[in-house]
Amino acid sequence: MLSIRDFMSSDHRHCDDLFAAVEAVLEHAQAERLPAAQAAFASFATAIEAHFTAEETLLFPAFEDASGMRFGPTAVMRDEHEQMREQIRLAGDALAAGSADDYAGEAETLLILMQQHNVKEEGILYPMCDRQLVAGAERLVGQIAGCMSGAGA
Repeated sequence: MLSIRDFMSSDHRHCDDLFAAVEAVLEHAQAERLPAAQAAFASFATAIEAHFTAEETLLFPAFEDASGMRFGPTAVMRDEHEQMREQIRLAGDALAAGSADDYAGEAETLLILMQQHNVKEEGILYPMCDRQLVAGAERLVGQIAGCMSGAGA
């Protein structure tokens, strides 16, 4: 059985790979790189929003119900999701405006936020979820996967 930590960490890697693909496109000097970067960024933004939504609507409430902790690690993660959503908006706006340089600055900030966030989830929250949600983990992972795929991830 796939643990919550393994499944969610794997999705972090998927989102990281999509984010890195934007940079790879921007490294090319061709004139059409900006539309390709915008498309790659849209794929990343869709995938990470699906990840956030699955956590906020399924994983976090299940953990909170099982543990009784409503203002602990899940509250911190929700706040960080909002910070990242804002940074994603700023990066997307920079690409939409045609500024690869502005995008690079916003993307660097976003990368730092994502790295710090993922370390906390993978090292603290997901293991707590695995311990608290043992009985329903397989069903929950299935629901999370469905939520992510239903959102276009």
